[in-house]
Amino acid sequence: MESKQKKGLGFFDKFKRSSQIFAMKQIVKILPMLSKKNLVTLMDLYGKIAKGDNKKVIVGLKNMLETTPAGDMIIRGLKLVNPKCRDKIATTLIGDGILMRDEKRKKIEAEGGTVPFTVLISPTMRCNLKCTGCYAYNYSKEDDLPYEVLDRIVTEAEEMGVAFITMLGGEPLMLEDLFKLFESHQNMYFQFYSNGTLLTEEVAKKLAKLGNVAVMLSIEGFKKETDARRGEGIYERVLKAMDILRKEGVPFGYSAAVTSLNEPVIASDEFIDLMVEKGAIIGWYFLYMPVGKDPDLSLMPTPEQRVHLLEFDKHARATKQMFIVDFWNDAPFVGGCIAGKFYIHITSKGDVEPCIFTHLAQDNIKEKSLREVMESEYFKKLRSLQPYDDNLYLPCQWIDHPEVSRKLSKELNLKVTHPGADDILVREDLKEGIDKYSAKVHELYGQKWQDDFHGVPPGTKPSEEKK
Repeated sequence: MESKQKKGLGFFDKFKRSSQIFAMKQIVKILPMLSKKNLVTLMDLYGKIAKGDNKKVIVGLKNMLETTPAGDMIIRGLKLVNPKCRDKIATTLIGDGILMRDEKRKKIEAEGGTVPFTVLISPTMRCNLKCTGCYAYNYSKEDDLPYEVLDRIVTEAEEMGVAFITMLGGEPLMLEDLFKLFESHQNMYFQFYSNGTLLTEEVAKKLAKLGNVAVMLSIEGFKKETDARRGEGIYERVLKAMDILRKEGVPFGYSAAVTSLNEPVIASDEFIDLMVEKGAIIGWYFLYMPVGKDPDLSLMPTPEQRVHLLEFDKHARATKQMFIVDFWNDAPFVGGCIAGKFYIHITSKGDVEPCIFTHLAQDNIKEKSLREVMESEYFKKLRSLQPYDDNLYLPCQWIDHPEVSRKLSKELNLKVTHPGADDILVREDLKEGIDKYSAKVHELYGQKWQDDFHGVPPGTKPSEEKK
């Protein structure tokens, strides 16, 4: 399905947009000289551009900068990246993307539609590694998403007001047209997850020149943990990739799959200190999920380890110059599960999943537009059920509330998008293990929810809780 042609802007709209972009570019010029005090002033300037709810967001950011180490983290990050990358972060991602495109998003929402914050795409599932527990295996080039479809998805996302695209895999650097996509969509900001083994100096120089791409490198801890899961010598190659990116001033972070084997390591001062030293700006933590080929429940971080990671998040944010994103433990700050609402995942075959770990689909992007798939019966049903619990520390339909995924898969006759993805739904040994895990998580996080938030979602006044 072809996307709609963009409507021409009127003179006033063009003038207004040009003025806003000019103002943002003036702001960009002073970024390298920012102090924490000036960063607060910068938020005031962004506040003049922002409208509606975005003004509240800017006020919140300003308060955070004044009362937490976040300001120092941002200044560190800005100093690590080159001018082109700094420009793209400030204008394409934040200014134009998050602030100025808000009107597009609000218009669609007023019409009853839903606009995701980011669209996750796995354009290829090919990978040069075979990591333990990974669902990306046994794929060929013929399984890749055609470039014309990939290009259309990004175009439609921009038209809807999305500015941020996440590229997954497989290994995205195995896709021949990856840089063609980045170059063709300079008004979009991309991040891609990589194992780092194909990230050469030539690749880094291309990224530095483009400016609109950040790289997230997969790592499991130190050498022992990383090589055990990813292969001998991979740890050193990941660290080398970090050095290459830092030299070129390309923003990068790390992505850690949290397992029962590596949680004590990746949730440690020593590991975070190394990542800071290497120049990483952000760290992503994703729990190992028992989906895909030969799921192994023993690799899941225990409920106790999950709580330990939560406490480490708090410690790291208070003491380290590193942005930490814990995909499960941070659920209270986004209202619980965000699958099918704030983000979706499109596979290399075009199947549209609500989540990278939910290998079930109702629609295919090759047959419908991005806006149409956001309004599928499946996604609407998910959104109507979210959050699945008043305790927002329990966001997941697979390991916290397995009854949700089991019920929906039957009710909606969903398509399984990956071989073995339905094992967790039909194998009695897996179902029994997940139920035991879920019960323990509920027991531990019931107290954490009361301790940390007194049973009231962040940003909600007690009197508003039931509204």
